[in-house]
Amino acid sequence: MHTQASTTNIKRDPADNTLTLSSSNQEKDSKTLTPPKAKIARIKNALWKIQTARRISLLICFILFNATLLGVGPWPILLPVYHTLGTPLKTVGDAFAALQNMLFQAIFPWLPLAAFLLAGIIIGRALCGWACPFGFIQELLGYIKRKQTELSSRTHQDMIKVKYVILGITLFISTTLAASLAAGTGQGYRDALGLFAPAPFNALGPADTLFAIIPKIVFDATYSGFDTFADTIVSAHPILWIRLTVMILVLVFSVYIPRGWCRYLCPHGALLALVGKFSFLGLKRDPVKCTKAGCRTCVEVCPMNVPILDLPWKKFTDTECIYCLKCVDACETKAIRPKFP
Repeated sequence: MHTQASTTNIKRDPADNTLTLSSSNQEKDSKTLTPPKAKIARIKNALWKIQTARRISLLICFILFNATLLGVGPWPILLPVYHTLGTPLKTVGDAFAALQNMLFQAIFPWLPLAAFLLAGIIIGRALCGWACPFGFIQELLGYIKRKQTELSSRTHQDMIKVKYVILGITLFISTTLAASLAAGTGQGYRDALGLFAPAPFNALGPADTLFAIIPKIVFDATYSGFDTFADTIVSAHPILWIRLTVMILVLVFSVYIPRGWCRYLCPHGALLALVGKFSFLGLKRDPVKCTKAGCRTCVEVCPMNVPILDLPWKKFTDTECIYCLKCVDACETKAIRPKFP
């Protein structure tokens, strides 16, 4: 006897917002999922997405990178992620902060450069999407405002250049200071830079303020008493207020623009992008499965505004891509996949 197999799909009824099981044999198999079952189905679907694993990775890395207080580390590891130079609680080093500090000491930064080169060539900017502590903070800020601001293509392209300007200014100050110190004529230059000499970027960096300065302020307020704390705040150096202002502006910016810091301002991302164009890790798009003509879901969900549909389908390694793989999850036809190498 020949039995006809039926395929089952879940469909949503827009009239009452319920999920319905539909099959090729509607008379026998059609039934409506109750709201509790529909909620369970949505939860299961969400848990199996790559984004769940990525957010868990960000949380674990955030805890581990700040876990010295828990007796973990410190480890002699430099990573090209934006952390901080100024807290003793970190377990791994910020490669860009170490690069600046080594130039300040007139030492050639072999290890920091190696960290950027190896990460950029092997996995591009994937650490930005899967491990960066400040990236994790931006992920949390993204939940504050569900409908975020979209910039025009021209504005986006212009603002991308800002992080390269920040990188160039930082490297110019650090390298000229290192050269002058090596030549024995840099003491005056060093004194003139003052607080900016050890690490020009980190002197005003929002992550340093968030992860180092504010915890220190809270610690002092807790153990020194309110009066002493108030006197300290009143007599604080103006640079503190500048740092707090920069941090607040960056955090507010990231609420309205998804991954705004990573997109437009982060010198770590700029330095990784310089070598990430040639990374082993990339993405590929199946031209047979991709319904490019009537679908732009992958582009719309990308937090870095990567023009996925305009890039080569066989393999693309866009310098702005942080390999969060939101496009992979969002693609209904499963046309996008990671490719390595």
